[in-house]
Amino acid sequence: MLTKFETKSNRVKGLSFHSKRPWILASLHSGVIQLWDYRMGTLIDRFDEHDGPVRGVHFHKSQPLFVSGGDDYKIKVWNYKMHRCLFTLLGHLDYIRTVQFHHEYPWIVSASDDQTIRIWNWQSRTCISVLTGHNHYVMCASFHPKEDLVVSASLDQTVRVWDIGALRKKTVSPADDILRLSQMNTDLFGGVDAVVKYVLEGHDRGVNWAAFHPTLPLIVSGADDRQVKLWRMNETKAWEVDTLRGHMNNVSCVMFHAKQDIIVSNSEDKSIRVWDVTKRTGVQTFRREHDRFWILASHPEMNLLAAGHDSGMIVFKLERERPAFALSGDSLFYAKDRFLRYYEFSSQKDTQVIPIRRPGSTSLNQSPRTLSYSPTENAVLICSDVDGGSYELYVIPKDSIGRGDSLQEAKKGLGGSAIFIARNRFAVLDKSSNQVLVKNLKNEVVKKSILPIAADAIFYAGTGNLLCRAEDRVVIFDLQQRLVLGDLQTPFVKYVVWSNDMESVALLSKHAIIIANKKLVHQCTLHETIRVKSGAWDDNGVFIYTTLNHIKYCLPNGDSGIIRTLDVPIYITKVSGNTIFCLDRDGKNRAIVIDATEYIFKLSLLKKRYDHVMSMIRNSQLCGQAMIAYLQQKGFPEVALHFVKDERTRFNLALESGNIQIAVASAKEIDEKDHWYRLGVEALRQGNAGIVEYAYQRTKNFERLSFLYLVTGNMEKLSKMLKIAEVKNDVMGQFHNALYLGDVQERIKILENAGHLPLAYITASVHGLQDVAERLAAELGDNVPSLPEGKVPSLLMPPSPVMCSGDWPLLRVMKGIFEGGLDNVGRGAVEEDEEAADADWGEELDMVDVDGLQNGDVAAILEDGEVAEENDEEGGWDLEDLELPPEADTPKAPANARSSVFVAPTPGMPVNQIWIQRSSLAAEHAAAGNFDTAMRLLNRQLGIRNFAPLKSMFLDLHSGSHSYLRAFSSAPIISLAVERGWNESASPNVRGPPALVFNFSQLEEKLKAGYKATTTGKFTEALRLFLGILHTIPLIVVESRREVDEVKELIIIVKEYVLGLQMELKRRELKDNPVRQQELAAYFTHCSLQMPHLRLALLNAMTVCYKARNLATAANFARRLLDTNPTIETQAKTARQVLQAAERNMTDANELNYDFRNPFVTCGATYVPIYRGQKDVSCPYCTTRFVPSQEGQLCTVCDLAVVGADASGLLCSPTQIR
Repeated sequence: MLTKFETKSNRVKGLSFHSKRPWILASLHSGVIQLWDYRMGTLIDRFDEHDGPVRGVHFHKSQPLFVSGGDDYKIKVWNYKMHRCLFTLLGHLDYIRTVQFHHEYPWIVSASDDQTIRIWNWQSRTCISVLTGHNHYVMCASFHPKEDLVVSASLDQTVRVWDIGALRKKTVSPADDILRLSQMNTDLFGGVDAVVKYVLEGHDRGVNWAAFHPTLPLIVSGADDRQVKLWRMNETKAWEVDTLRGHMNNVSCVMFHAKQDIIVSNSEDKSIRVWDVTKRTGVQTFRREHDRFWILASHPEMNLLAAGHDSGMIVFKLERERPAFALSGDSLFYAKDRFLRYYEFSSQKDTQVIPIRRPGSTSLNQSPRTLSYSPTENAVLICSDVDGGSYELYVIPKDSIGRGDSLQEAKKGLGGSAIFIARNRFAVLDKSSNQVLVKNLKNEVVKKSILPIAADAIFYAGTGNLLCRAEDRVVIFDLQQRLVLGDLQTPFVKYVVWSNDMESVALLSKHAIIIANKKLVHQCTLHETIRVKSGAWDDNGVFIYTTLNHIKYCLPNGDSGIIRTLDVPIYITKVSGNTIFCLDRDGKNRAIVIDATEYIFKLSLLKKRYDHVMSMIRNSQLCGQAMIAYLQQKGFPEVALHFVKDERTRFNLALESGNIQIAVASAKEIDEKDHWYRLGVEALRQGNAGIVEYAYQRTKNFERLSFLYLVTGNMEKLSKMLKIAEVKNDVMGQFHNALYLGDVQERIKILENAGHLPLAYITASVHGLQDVAERLAAELGDNVPSLPEGKVPSLLMPPSPVMCSGDWPLLRVMKGIFEGGLDNVGRGAVEEDEEAADADWGEELDMVDVDGLQNGDVAAILEDGEVAEENDEEGGWDLEDLELPPEADTPKAPANARSSVFVAPTPGMPVNQIWIQRSSLAAEHAAAGNFDTAMRLLNRQLGIRNFAPLKSMFLDLHSGSHSYLRAFSSAPIISLAVERGWNESASPNVRGPPALVFNFSQLEEKLKAGYKATTTGKFTEALRLFLGILHTIPLIVVESRREVDEVKELIIIVKEYVLGLQMELKRRELKDNPVRQQELAAYFTHCSLQMPHLRLALLNAMTVCYKARNLATAANFARRLLDTNPTIETQAKTARQVLQAAERNMTDANELNYDFRNPFVTCGATYVPIYRGQKDVSCPYCTTRFVPSQEGQLCTVCDLAVVGADASGLLCSPTQIR
């Protein structure tokens, strides 16, 4: 059973699916009717007007109506669009059990505990017939899907079939009068509309449910005698065919499945059972813990069922409907109806290839889950859930494609999933042992490989590679080298889709899509609210995928959008151009043509293919708010401009892209103060004085206008502004304008008129207007203000502007890629090419000449005069043009003027190059940014092959040894090398080695922290710290020989701890293997640890062995513990007690692979002892020892070097080189 949706609520008594929308109605025992969207999992509406339980509910097939019947004796008809009850039908005298609309006529049938069935006309809102005959509660009644029949079930132990043909004839009004007359008679004298056709007797208890088969003359019923009965009928009689026994309690509901030959029943025994109609046997049972089932409903169109129980309902499917398929070049292999079929995309030809055997067992979900195809061998692997997961291998005879009849025996085997990984090899997952078996086409195991994670499925990931899936992550595993090539945390992945070039992979989970590259480096994640169903890559590297109701796209940067909606889910097999090939749920191949313009447009923008963008804008119908918002958000407002008609949006986009012309045009259309003001600000920013002036004039912003004229030096207009201020009687404005003009007399006049005589006097005397000053002094009399002594006044005159009138020199801006192209959208394409030839990339530079002439004018004057003369000369001589090579870029200077030319000095060698030349220390190469030589050095010196843990340190070294200077905005940023131990007195020409961010003292701090974490028992933290030290040491540089020895000593100390902690953590993971636990605890005591840690290890080993009754071994640890003279009394006391206990019985319950008398070291990968004299190999860097079989593998302790590799040894100081 595949549960699609589940609700928690009061007891569900009635259910009904909507025929078109993904909705289901659930009527509850509490009187509420809920409307759910089972696809989104949301409650859309609730209808709460019934008093008491609502037992029946049904959607109308085509109208926005549903009907409900409850324990309040009422039948209500609702309109779900208007969210209300339209009317109530009254007439029943007891609880109403079921209600149902007729599929064609405006009728409702209802069954009630008043022992009657009523048929109502919902248009005239009247009861048109009452069916009496049952003599107990009628539990259900329903119309036949095609014929004029009603079936009902009652607690009187019968099922009745009623013929309502007369009712139909009466509804379809008769044509002639005689018929109409006879009808009036029957109406007057009680004619019979509905007659009982059959009474089916056979149940020993009350019957709860009866239902017709959608097409065949069959009836199924379920009763309190715990039986499901199958009945057959013909024109004249009906009889019992068979009884299905198996339910343990009353059968509450039963029905035929519309698409398959099965009966589904549910019962108060808390189970749903599925029965095979032809074999009349039980196929499957689904149980719930605590909830009795009451009702079943099936979807009229889709393969969906719903069941209501005591605490809610479930919507479910019995089988997966996804066809298994495999793609190979231009063809598709897929499984359908027990056949393997072949479909060719180019010719759209579909043929059947070979029959696939029908599984022996009768249970559901036995159809193929996955298909894998090997084109060279023409072999197909089919996996299904038979026997808990198995596969079948078919080799297709070369000529059989198209015949499809040759039956052959498949090679079979058990396994979670099976896929081809090479031409004639396939991998099978064995979940129990978490290993992959590689088999050949004879089904023989060639090789076994343990997987790096506990995988529950494997997928193809390129030849020889597997993509292994666990609950929360996927890894790519190379079966040859047994290496993990990539690892990614993901939600549970259901399907994996590789791009055609195998460079990208899409991992589809239920509600998300993760896109990564072939090494599983994450690129983007998309979340969907609705289930993701399938996907394929198109030729441009866009991922096209489907959800339950949409086809969508995902661009490489994670942008996504909808291509079109779907009526039914489909499974994409291939995307070719703008055609999507897919399989639908019936296993039919379909080709859907889509409009790819939108995502191709966005992709071109993303990839900066502007020529494509241009042609698409010209030729396609791309518009809409979403597209404009997208362009604006991605920083292409100038492109968005060409889509927009709305003036306000145009204005905003024009300002954003700095297109003043369009902004002016829009501002004129809108003509609002705010828009003019914003236009003025933008024009001022661009230095377009004419438009700023125009904008200020439109808004009558006189103060800003005056200031603009001052800045641009337009004295003539300033004096006009002065007059305007005078007319408007704006004294402050007048004064400002006079100040800007430098008009002293005017200023004095204004001050005088405003009555500020002292100020007027001072202004006059400072500016040397003596006659005016004397006149004012006479007026002031005694109140003449005194000027300060010994101060020289400065005159208040406006500065002369740098540029006079006209616009400021415009920056030479590159025209946007789009502007030149978009302005001539109307013109033909031919001109476009010509334009491209002289590449009109930008507006000309409007240089203003000294005399105030602009470029254009200067050129004009030149053309008139000199140009003409030159032409005359040439014409006379009739000279031919020489085809000279293009001029070299030489400074045009006369030979004698050499000394005056500035010759730039030749640049020296960059500092980081000097560092590299001098050094063989990997850290210094990394600091210089030369990572590949650093890696080569580390490989040569320490045999390191895995650089992933060192990546961040390389980056830190590089960024830490450089500083960056920003000189000024137009110059590029200068990077400076930072040297180690630099001081002021150092000679400028001698370069020191690079400054390094890692040093030895940091490591000693880390070591102390590691010791502390070990003491407190935080082993994972300690292990992280010690591994950090091991990973930093290769990039440490020290100064003296003594420090070199300390570094080498530190490697040994840390290596011992890492190995010990790894064993201890491994021991803690093992729950069910006491022998191995004891061994690992014992080996831990043989790592050279600090004394307090050694005591703890011994105490630990002693405890483990003592608990496992290995008393002799425990005693040995107790002795070793006491030999260390433990300072903590409890440790010593425990050890003595163990010794005493052991001396009574010196035996061991288990034999361990551990001999303390014989000196040994522990293998770092397999954790077994390597005794003295046995062969071993060691890690060239951390010196951990391994059993010989580990040679060539990555060292498990340091995770950097290759075991047994040749290496020259650690270089960490310049003193080692001299």
